[in-house]
Order: sequence, then C-alpha cells, then structure tokens
Amino acid sequence: MLNEIIRIAEEAGKKILDFYNSAIATYYKEDGSPVTKVDWVISELIIDKIAKISNYPIVSEEIYDFNVPRKHYENFWLVDPLDGTKDFLAKNGQFTVNIALIENGNPILGVVNVPVSGNIYYASKNRGAFKNGIGIYNYRNSAEIIGTDSCFHSTEKTQDFFRRHNITNIKKYGSAIKLCKIAEGEVDIYPRLNGTKEWDTAAGHIILNEAGGEIIDLVTNEEMIYDKESVKNNFFIAKRKGLIL
Repeated sequence: MLNEIIRIAEEAGKKILDFYNSAIATYYKEDGSPVTKVDWVISELIIDKIAKISNYPIVSEEIYDFNVPRKHYENFWLVDPLDGTKDFLAKNGQFTVNIALIENGNPILGVVNVPVSGNIYYASKNRGAFKNGIGIYNYRNSAEIIGTDSCFHSTEKTQDFFRRHNITNIKKYGSAIKLCKIAEGEVDIYPRLNGTKEWDTAAGHIILNEAGGEIIDLVTNEEMIYDKESVKNNFFIAKRKGLIL
C-alpha cells in the first residue's frame, strides 16, 4: 500500500508543477485562508487514485464540510492535496502533498512529497522513516537547540517560546516540511501555537514518530491523536524524543 501512495503523491506533485508558473486565481475560505483551482484539481486526482486501491473513507481538506457533524472511522485517509497554499502562491517551493492513513486515531502510514525539490518523505508504523529511499532518524545530540517556524504563520506566542528557551537558531520552512526536517535531524523542535488541522500534520506525524520524534498536544500533554470531534488540532510541540528544555 505504501508504494502505491508514494506513486499517487508523486503524480500529484507533478500535476501541481504544471500550474506552478501560471497565473492562478485565488479565492478565500471563511477562515481567510487562500484556496486555488490547483487545490481542487489535486484533491480530485488524489481521491480518485486512492479510491481505486482502498475502500477506506477519504477525508480531504478541499471536500470537508465544517457545517455537518463529523463522521468517525476506524480507518480512513487524511489528505492535504496542497499543504502551504500561501507558499505555493509565493513560489518559494515550500509546499507539499500530504497523504496519511489513520487507524484508531493514530497515523500508521504517511507520505509527504515536496514537488519543487523532488524530495519525498514517507513512513509506515514500525517500519522506519525514509527520504528518497534512504532511512532517516533524528540523531542530533548538540548543546545548541535548533528550532523551526512557519514562513507565513508565525505568532508572537511562538517567538516568545523561542525567547524563553533561549533558542536563537531558527530555520523557517513551509507546510509539513517542518516536521520532516525534525525527522531527518536538521532541527530539534517546532512549537505550533496557532491553528492547524488534522490533514496538515498526520502524514508528517508518522514520519516524525518513525524517525525518533513526537508531537505533544499541549492540552492533553500526550501524543497528538486524530479523528477527534473537530478536525482542528490543539496547539502542539513537535520535537525529537528525549529533548528536555
């Protein structure tokens, strides 16, 4: 199953690049976040491809209806067809295709494709995490803690977190790339102190878990879970395991 999802993510990434240098009409959702024709086209592509290989329900950002009660499933797919629409529109290359499989509230398979760089990260439960076919793990053991922050969604609370913990080396990335950078050991910690949704994090979450990292929900103080009453995530801290501030 993982290989098929990798191929779907790669195909979606190539399709996104067909639009990358074109003028794209931009619309805005109720929460003020941008959405483009590309988001919808890629969502349809991924849903169609997954439906041909799996009978599990698919929850995709672009088809989710916030106005009806959420349905709950033992197994389902979580899809963000274009994570980092603002990065896509800024043409900074910091956007991804995210596909994850959830089982009993936990991600068990995930693929994050970065179309512009060609990097593809993936993992499945208890089988390790990989980047472009090579195993990755966060082996960082340095006195200096390196943080990561969003290109477009940083907040004063996030910046205050870094100041309070004397973290001065902060690398900015878009989309799920931040989680993948912890997974491959380039950074140590990512505090997310403003809104995200389950499809933003699920694929990167399993990759991070399999690479020696964790995402701690700041409400429960436990590993973040999925298939909640709301698709909105609580604020969280993603980090390599064992990191003590």
